[in-house]
Order: sequence, then C-alpha cells, then structure tokens
Amino acid sequence: MKWPVVNQFNFALIIIATIVFSAFSSSCSDEHSSAAPNNSDPTTFNVLDYGAKGDAHADDTKAFEDAWEAACKIDSSTMVVPSGKVFLIKPISFAGPNCRQNIVFQLDGKIIAPTDPKSWGSGSLKWIEFTKLNKITIKGKGVIDGQGSVWWNNNNDDDSSVEESTTSPFSVLPSSGKLPSTKPTALRFYGSDGVTVTGITIQNSQQMHLKFDSCTNVQVFDIKISSPADSPNTDGIHLQESQNVVLHSSTLVCGDDCVSIQTGCSNIFIQDLNCGPSHGISIGGLGKDNTKAFVSNVTVQNINIQNSLTAVRIKSWQGGSGSCKNVMFSNIQVSDAETPIIIDQYYCDNSKCKNSTSAVAVSAINYVNIKGTYTKEPVRFACSDSVPCSGLTLDTISLEPSKGVKDSAPFCWKASGKLNTKTVPPITCLQQSSNTFKLGIHMLTSKGFNFLRELL
Repeated sequence: MKWPVVNQFNFALIIIATIVFSAFSSSCSDEHSSAAPNNSDPTTFNVLDYGAKGDAHADDTKAFEDAWEAACKIDSSTMVVPSGKVFLIKPISFAGPNCRQNIVFQLDGKIIAPTDPKSWGSGSLKWIEFTKLNKITIKGKGVIDGQGSVWWNNNNDDDSSVEESTTSPFSVLPSSGKLPSTKPTALRFYGSDGVTVTGITIQNSQQMHLKFDSCTNVQVFDIKISSPADSPNTDGIHLQESQNVVLHSSTLVCGDDCVSIQTGCSNIFIQDLNCGPSHGISIGGLGKDNTKAFVSNVTVQNINIQNSLTAVRIKSWQGGSGSCKNVMFSNIQVSDAETPIIIDQYYCDNSKCKNSTSAVAVSAINYVNIKGTYTKEPVRFACSDSVPCSGLTLDTISLEPSKGVKDSAPFCWKASGKLNTKTVPPITCLQQSSNTFKLGIHMLTSKGFNFLRELL
C-alpha cells in the first residue's frame, strides 16, 4: 500500500526533526558535561566532574571555582580533590559569607602552584584562600605544593613583609619574566569561625605555609609542613588576630618559625609538635612601626625542637606598645638550637632600626622543664630599659653546650623574675622578684582554655 503524498512528507519531517533534536541534545549534553556532577550523592562535588584535568599542566582553576560554587549552596557538602591527580591552580579564593556551613574540602590529590609570573599578575598576598566561612574543614592525605624555589631566588629588596631574610642557592624552575615582589602565603584562612585542618601536607610554600587571620575556634592536627631549612620566610603556621586556637600532633620543617604568633592572638594552645630545622616557636615580632600589640594566654608544651635558631622566643620592636602576658612554655626538648630561650625587646631585622623608649610590655612568662643543647648561648633576656620584663618564672631548666661548643653564660638585661629550682647553667643575672605565676596560670586554665574540653 502506498502512503499518501502528504503523509510521506509529514513522516519525513518527523524523521528529520527527530534526528536534528537528537543531535542538538547530544551537543548540549557534551557542552554542559563539565558543569554538572555525575555522581549520585547530591552533597558531593568532585572537581573532575566540573572539567578539571589533573594532569599537572592544564589550568584547573575554573573547575575548582565551579565545584566550590555548587558545594557552597548545600549544608554539610563535600568538595573532592581526588587522589592520583595533580591539579595546577592559580590564585583562588573559596569565599563566603553566603556559603552554607559544615563544608568539607576533601584533599586527597595534589595541588601545585604555577611558576609562570604571568599567572600572578602584580602580586598576591595569598595563593589558596578560604574566607568568611562558618565551620569549614580541610582534610585528607593530599598535598599543597607552592613550588617555592622559583620565589626564593627572586630576591626583592622592597618586600616589607620579609623578616630575617636569607639568600638561598636554589635552582629556579623554568619561567619567563620576573615574579612580583609580593610573595604569597600558600594556604590562608581569613575571618572564619570553626576551622579544622588535618591530615594534609603543605610544602615548598612561596612564603608562609599556613596562615590564620582574624579566625576563631581553630583546630590543626596531624599535618606536615615541609620546606628547606634555608628557604627564606617560610613560616610553618602563622597566627594573627585569632583566638581559641589548638595546634597539635604535627611535624613542621621550614625556613622560619615553626609557629609564629602575632598581635591580637589569645587562648592559643600548642602541644606535641616536632619542630625543625626552623627558627623555633615565636611570639612576635610585636609592635612594628610603633603599633600596639596584644598577646595573652598562650601555652606551648611537649615540643621537640632540633637544629633551630631558637626554641621558644618572644620578640618585639622598639617603639611599640601593648602587652604580651600569661605565657607558658613547658616540656620543651631542644637539640642544637642557637639560643633556646629568648626575650628580645630590641628586635630588628635590618640595620636601620631607631632607638625608642616605648616597648611592648612582657610579663608573667613561665618556663618549665626545658632541656637540651645550644650552639651559641643558653638564655637571652634582652628587655627594655623603660618597660622591663617582669614576672619571669623558671623551673627545671637544663641547657648545655653542643659537642665542640664552649660554655656560655646566660644574658639578662632589665629582666626580673623567680627561679623555682636550680638551673643549668645558673641564671644568676635574673633580678629576683617575689612575683609568682599563679595569677597567669589561673587565667590560662580556668578562663582561657575552657574551649579545649569541646575541641579535644
């Protein structure tokens, strides 16, 4: 039977329309396949589903931004950076404040920074940043690699953020042009509450490895930080304007302070760290450029420090003001630190510092059970003439010269306190004071660290 002409024509149109629609649908599907997840879990967002290549060469920044944008909209979501891949990421910000809370950034792969100056523009203070978030967790067995050697050799005399700068004969990775003078922090958290970082490795940062700025209720544990001992200004963990911070059970190897505690920090608890080579654990420098600085309620305990510039240090600039008080350094094992115990109210990282009468007041500092070896001098208390150090308490201090190093006497200037036990060597230069540390300890334990019961 023959089809009527009109029906044959209509049928042909239907066939053609079907083919065109199928082709169009397929095209649309291919076009948008990188913008929608393929997994069945609506709360999990894998960067591979958003177009990331993970081949260490393609720029995966956009895929990370898209995955974050999707995860940001859902409570308790997880953004996945899978293992077995290497992701090249340019400077990026995972930002709130409109994100939902309890987001997990699951890092199991490796993230590397670009070494081409074109990727950095005129400069950036951070490489990877999480900002204005509530209850954010970074965890996994992955690696954040700043590929910092190209920056370490890029000496910039105008970088005002640099302290204790050194030069290093590192081999520079291939790049074209000159890197900007501003060196970025590898991983920075800003203005966030309820931050957890655990399991990951951060290595070869351009400058600081991990920074918390204006954050509260922070936990960092079981992480590794690693860069060469002579890589300049590569602090391990840097705290600024942050409160209620717990750092523990981690290994930090870097070219500057293992932990640096700056102004605005209070209720800081640090324990069970393996630190060094490094510059030790430092509070300061405080009061730079005649500013006010306040640090209080800091406990540092059960720390192993080796091959470091110092072990535990408080440093401030002349001309500053404010206070550093209620600090406990206890159970510190030291091996070959240049000067294990330091308070320096004349800190200066260049030769142009001017003398000034004002200073950040340092008081109620307790040193308990600090033992090991030094390579230059055991103790140095260099305090201000006008604002002397007060309320220093020392108990069970035993510091001996390393093999082949001559004995050196402790140095004290304008420092008063109390020796609860005999010390090795004898610290006879300390001005004796009847002040005790009981008030500071009470504040530190009963008021400052109630939050630890919930965090640990």
